[in-house]
Amino acid sequence: MQEAEIFSVLNPVIDAFEELSILYYIGGSVASSIFGMARTTMDIDIVADIKLYHISPLKEKLEESYYIDEDMIKEAIQSRASFNIIHLKTAVKIDVFIFQDIPFQRNALQRRKKDKLDDSLKDEFYFSSPEDVIISKLQWYELGGNISERQWLDVVGVIKVQRNSLDKNYLRVWAKKLDIYDLLKDAFIEAGVSLE
Repeated sequence: MQEAEIFSVLNPVIDAFEELSILYYIGGSVASSIFGMARTTMDIDIVADIKLYHISPLKEKLEESYYIDEDMIKEAIQSRASFNIIHLKTAVKIDVFIFQDIPFQRNALQRRKKDKLDDSLKDEFYFSSPEDVIISKLQWYELGGNISERQWLDVVGVIKVQRNSLDKNYLRVWAKKLDIYDLLKDAFIEAGVSLE
């Protein structure tokens, strides 16, 4: 997907979130491409604090252009899991992860950053901060048995591009808390950047 296509798929969804006062941030490979090395992706990941009372108005706003299932959203909220919204015209999938009120996600929501998908596009969205992209992708990498080359290269790419603008203390603290510190160290070594 090109930035323009991602934008056209994302924009109505983000507009709906903002109209309904749903807090969100975009993560995954879209965020790592913004802050690191760009790569193609077939889906879009969003963390969103959706409540049961948001379900009907959200469906109403999106159902004309997206496949969106109320029961799937309700189940995701109740199990603190995820659901997807599919753009009917392009079949692009948006994976929406229900915000979990746990320390790391609370921090990530507070630290989200407004940015553009591309300098040629005027609208800005909230993205996961570069540090939180690194931490969450390392968690996904570990959950997947340390074998996903894409997750690993996304992490290394963000470290290489952001280098000394990263809050390394924040990274060290959260990597230790989440028991992924060795992975963080290895990623910095591979990126050729000092973690100190």
